[in-house]
Amino acid sequence: KNNMLGKKLLITGKGRCNITSSLEIEEFIKNTPGNGMFLYSSFQQFNNKDIIRFLQKEGLEVKEERGNRIFPTTDKSVDVLNCFIKKLKELKVKIYLNENVKQIITKQIGEEQKAVGVKTEKRTIEADKIILATGGKSYPLTGSTGEGYKMAEEIGHTVTEIKPSLVPLETYEVEKELQGLSLKNVKIQLKDTSKKRIIYEDFGELLFTHFGVSGPTILSASAHLLRYKNVDELLSDGKIKLQIDLKPALSKDKLDTRLLRDFEKYKNKQIINALYDLLPKKIIEPIIECAGISSCKRINEITKKERENLVNAIKNLKITISGFRPIEEAIVTRGGITTKEIN
Repeated sequence: KNNMLGKKLLITGKGRCNITSSLEIEEFIKNTPGNGMFLYSSFQQFNNKDIIRFLQKEGLEVKEERGNRIFPTTDKSVDVLNCFIKKLKELKVKIYLNENVKQIITKQIGEEQKAVGVKTEKRTIEADKIILATGGKSYPLTGSTGEGYKMAEEIGHTVTEIKPSLVPLETYEVEKELQGLSLKNVKIQLKDTSKKRIIYEDFGELLFTHFGVSGPTILSASAHLLRYKNVDELLSDGKIKLQIDLKPALSKDKLDTRLLRDFEKYKNKQIINALYDLLPKKIIEPIIECAGISSCKRINEITKKERENLVNAIKNLKITISGFRPIEEAIVTRGGITTKEIN
């Protein structure tokens, strides 16, 4: 129904296209929240190595980055899309753009209902087989507005509740000064404080937004949080906490030694102006506040206890999660056609 092919593919990986992962298929399945084993037979037919081979055959080389992620060497998602378009042209596949499919046509053949074609706004197209590939309900601007569920329901499929997955999280405390700050190489833990249980932990990038938090680590965390028992109740009670370790490579002792070195260097300055070597400017004031230290206090006035509090604040910055962003902002849709009805 779009005016071009591959709108969603073009925005993947921030426009660079995170094609796949170099992990073994068992790891793909293990890292799929929910029913990962459902994908096993599909991965046996076509896997990560097959897609890489296909792109290389079409003249596109790939590279591996941190976290086993595979990208095109050109860093352009359009180059991946062009490989597919080139193949479609070679195979003489007819492409109808600007044409919305309205209905899958079925016919009773023996005891079974068989799909025999599709009805669009402009014509009826007969077919032996139909692949319903409309996307879920996330990123509606790319065309995936949930119409596929309606079409599947009309021919007898059961559609389960649609929810966002891989979605940014909202927080109770949205510090204005933190908005837009991107943190790299931080460790996060998502905790259920009512049971002192870690729901998810990760290492990587995090982004502060006007509503809360986003970024790769948060999106992955959201998929696990969505499946957590009594999550809505826990969120409304403020029992879900995000704990951020801003310096995971340093133990508390090593961080304390580093602070002492910086304090010696800036001993005559106020603490607000003495942490630029260690932390991004935007996060310094919130960290000092968490440590219970006045931002006007001079370094030579800081007590050992206050320094300990500062180390704890840097290693354990806590934020309370209040909810999920809407499905329109999700990367993946959770729910849909029940997998029991798919062979």
